[in-house]
Amino acid sequence: MIIDYEAVIRDLAAELRAEEASERAAYSLAVDKIRADFPILSESVNGKPLIWFDNGATTQKPRQVIDRISYYYEHENSNVHRGAHELAARSTDAYEAARVKVADFIGAASAENIVFVRGTTEGINLVAHSYVKPLLDSNSEIILTMLEHHANIVPWQIIAAETGAKIKVAPVDDTGQIILSEYEKLFNHNTKFVSITQVSNALGTITPVHEMVQIAHRHGVRILVDGAQSISHIPVNVTALDTDFFVFSGHKIYAPTGIGAVYGKKELLEIAQPYQGGGNMIKDVTFERTIYNHAPLKFEAGTGNIADAVGLGAALDYVSELGLTNILKYEHDLLAYATSELDKISGVKLIGTANDKTSVLSFVLDNFTTEQVGKYLNNYGIAVRTGHHCAQPILRHFGVESTVRPTFAFYNTFEEIDVMVRAIYELN
Repeated sequence: MIIDYEAVIRDLAAELRAEEASERAAYSLAVDKIRADFPILSESVNGKPLIWFDNGATTQKPRQVIDRISYYYEHENSNVHRGAHELAARSTDAYEAARVKVADFIGAASAENIVFVRGTTEGINLVAHSYVKPLLDSNSEIILTMLEHHANIVPWQIIAAETGAKIKVAPVDDTGQIILSEYEKLFNHNTKFVSITQVSNALGTITPVHEMVQIAHRHGVRILVDGAQSISHIPVNVTALDTDFFVFSGHKIYAPTGIGAVYGKKELLEIAQPYQGGGNMIKDVTFERTIYNHAPLKFEAGTGNIADAVGLGAALDYVSELGLTNILKYEHDLLAYATSELDKISGVKLIGTANDKTSVLSFVLDNFTTEQVGKYLNNYGIAVRTGHHCAQPILRHFGVESTVRPTFAFYNTFEEIDVMVRAIYELN
């Protein structure tokens, strides 16, 4: 019997494509249900349905988060930790329950490891000034990477200028991935701290944070991981990762703006000095001295962003119900599809092509500025980010000053990608 192997291969390939299409269709049904949870996705822009591909800048909010914030203001609104009345108890319970949810979501040992802040930027500044700065002198060195957002560069430059410390930068390869061997070469007896991103906001590169944390600890150095772009896309367990600090912003994970969190190992939070002073972070005050509360409260001076912390808790509940593993798989398929389709367009150059990426595409188009591309896509209701994305060093490393950056979330669809690709074809 003669077997037509080519026919067998074709049949298997067809079956595989059919299975993939079936799986995609099944998930699309779930995506339709998910999209119904997000009121803003029903908006029209220039007479077209809104296509929100600017998730790297901020994510949209589900009805469950919006309703939870409304409920807070309608039934619980009060300052926390300070009153004996009923609403103070309700507000405090809601606020501290949100802290527990953050701890559980990122695998922290305790809610006492979690400090509420306005977002990743404030969190990095808190760690820089409260913990790292007292460690530094003119011989000290801090290690960053070429991939960092300005929020993970400028705070370190400020304290370096104040102390005389120096900043060293781990390089990337031609795809935009950290070169681990070069990273390790930067360590010496003067290295005092490391601060790295888990996912590049400009390229989407997923950095090898587990290995980078291990290398830092092998050299006796503490490390911070910036999770702003990873928190909504990749399962994170800070205990398993063994990072010393982890920071993220709520608005990157379907929560309100103005709220975020710092995770810190308990012994480090106890050593660190308060970044700001005021009410709520004290045990006792006289004009001669102040006794601070224990962490995390000693870092939360004044009235916190209570309602949005509660909203953050609701957002984490929402994401947890969907499952980050499911989200990661679906968004990976979106990214792979968009990358493949854009790569077919003459004149499109992809910036950042690391094997390990999530949800971020950066590209330039021959003969058009990135602003022109962004404005053209807006005519079709497509929202993308254009510019340097607060990551000028890494873009300049690739020889560009700005890119067009569509970024994807679990409520995006393959059909939306098709609309964007067709628009770019027409522009080109």
